[in-house]
Amino acid sequence: MAKISIIGAGSWGTALAVLLHNNGNEVTIWSVIPEEVTMLREKRQHETKLPGVVLAPEIDVTGDLKEAMTGRDVLVLAVPSPFTRSTAHSMSEFCTEGQIIVDVAKGIEDNTLMTLSQIIEQEIPQANVAVLSGPSHAEEVGRCIPTTCVVGAHTKETAEYLQEIFMSPVFRVYTSPDMLGMELGAALKNVIALAAGIADGLGYGDNTKAALITRGIAEIARLGVKMGGKLETFSGLTGIGDLIVTCASVHSRNRKAGYLMGKGYTMKEAMDEVKMVVEGVYSAKAAIKLADRYHVELPIIEQVNKVLFEDKKPADAMNDLMLRDPKVEAAGIRWE
Repeated sequence: MAKISIIGAGSWGTALAVLLHNNGNEVTIWSVIPEEVTMLREKRQHETKLPGVVLAPEIDVTGDLKEAMTGRDVLVLAVPSPFTRSTAHSMSEFCTEGQIIVDVAKGIEDNTLMTLSQIIEQEIPQANVAVLSGPSHAEEVGRCIPTTCVVGAHTKETAEYLQEIFMSPVFRVYTSPDMLGMELGAALKNVIALAAGIADGLGYGDNTKAALITRGIAEIARLGVKMGGKLETFSGLTGIGDLIVTCASVHSRNRKAGYLMGKGYTMKEAMDEVKMVVEGVYSAKAAIKLADRYHVELPIIEQVNKVLFEDKKPADAMNDLMLRDPKVEAAGIRWE
């Protein structure tokens, strides 16, 4: 049994608290929001973000960050990506040398272009930072619906330790040393999911979505490999696997926001309607900056940025994608 604190009490943090408790661990949930702490303590569920998923009486809930971190074997950082740096900064004074922090959010910081694990390592250099990613909507994990994920770490020992903690009959966990590739796939798939949602909102069909998913993972892998990620990662659970579920699922906030924009909502109106952090909006800007830095073409992500930030009509963006210059599908395959 491990002593684990979940730092962040949104839907994903709550679902992981249930999973880790069911695995026999001692679990505490921390939230910076007093009303959220009270709700979880008294109602034993997150009534707005994960209704129906009940916390066991043994799961503690606190608003005291020092209390949540002291004496813990593992800290699961589950705040939305825009709040990763500020939360990590607050955690730094209470983190002991070598304490494991597992980041489970997905995103890239817009102004620095750093991945979330890189942000945590900058703010908490004494921590042993790892990541968990894969096709894993909280609405299903919290209800013990089977899925598979990947834990990435700097050492095999840390990865295998976390694999044992998270692994269950409904949550199969693989390991990987490619933290960079995992995080890039996790962040950039949210941008492609916005495009898939926009296509749904425009009334397009399954063919359109399949094309966006396939060409989307090609864009993600093209940039990711150039940055140092491994191609195998982008064809795995944290690449194409996570992309498929985020583009197709009714639980996907990124797909829903895109759908609303396809229906005519502005970006702000769509984000207000979703009522949760739409992380693809933040990652979209970062992705274009990375494309410029590494001289990589990202046509789908480029058009999503124009819809988000330049008021381009979604139908015009789709038309421009379709009418790009003809190309071969895979430049590495040649005629004899």
